[in-house]
Amino acid sequence: MEVTVVLPRLQASCFAPRFPLKGLISTSGNPNFRLSCSPLQSQSIDESKPEYKPGPLDDLLLRFFRQKMVEEVGWDSEKAGYVGLIEVANRLMMRGKSNLETEQSAVRVLKSLFPPFILVLFKMLIAPIGGGIVASMMVARATALSCKWLMGPCSVNSVDLPDGSSCTSGVFVERCKYLEESKCIGICTSTCKLPTQTFFKDYMGVPLHMEPNFSDYSCQFKFGVPAPLPSCDEALQQACLEICPNANRRRELSNRNSVSQCPQV
Repeated sequence: MEVTVVLPRLQASCFAPRFPLKGLISTSGNPNFRLSCSPLQSQSIDESKPEYKPGPLDDLLLRFFRQKMVEEVGWDSEKAGYVGLIEVANRLMMRGKSNLETEQSAVRVLKSLFPPFILVLFKMLIAPIGGGIVASMMVARATALSCKWLMGPCSVNSVDLPDGSSCTSGVFVERCKYLEESKCIGICTSTCKLPTQTFFKDYMGVPLHMEPNFSDYSCQFKFGVPAPLPSCDEALQQACLEICPNANRRRELSNRNSVSQCPQV
C-alpha cells in the first residue's frame, strides 16, 4: 500500500527542526507500506485575469454614449452593440476636415453626457481644492468605475505629478477595447485621447495626460498632469497600425504600398 502525503513547500532549514517526520508516522507492521511526499503546488501569479464582461448598466451606458455620438455625426450604423459604435466613431473621424475639427466634435459629445451645471459647479467648487489633487483623485476613480464598458479592465494607480510628488490619480487600462476594436491610431488620438484631455482641462478644470501604448493596447491616464504640446507628444508622432482599415483603404486607392497612415494621423 502506498500513501501520498502532500506537504506545503517550505525551506529545509525551517522545516527540519520543527516538523521531523521520524516518529510521527510509523511504518512498522506493514512491510508494503510506503510514504512519498510531494510539495503543494501553488497557483501561478501570472494567471491570466478574466475578461471584463459587460452587464446591464454597461449596455445602458453604451447605448447612451452611442446616441450622443449619433446626434453629433448625423448617422448611425446598422450594426448593433460595440461594433456599431466603432463604425460611428470612424464616421465621426472621417467627416472632419481636420484633426482639430474632429477633436472639437468629440468634445461636444463628451459635454453632452453631463448636465451643464454639473461641469460648471465641479470646475468652480471642486477643482481648486488642495491644488487640484482632490479633483484629480475623484475623476480617476469615477473613470475607473464607469468606463470599463468602453475601455475594458482598468484600475486606479499612482502617478508622478509635476511637483515631484506622487498621487493615486492615475488610471491604467490593461488593454483598451476602443483601440483594439477600431485598429486605428487616428481614431484613438482624434476621437479619444485629444478630446478627452481637452474636455477634462477646459470643462472640469483637471489637467490630463493620456499615454496610449500602441504595442500592447494599454493606456495610462494621468489626471493632474498637463498634456504636452502636440509637437512633443510621442503618441501623435506614430504611424498608424498595420491592420488599420483606413490606412489599408487608402493604400488600395492609391496603389502605393508605402502608404502607412490613415487620413487622420
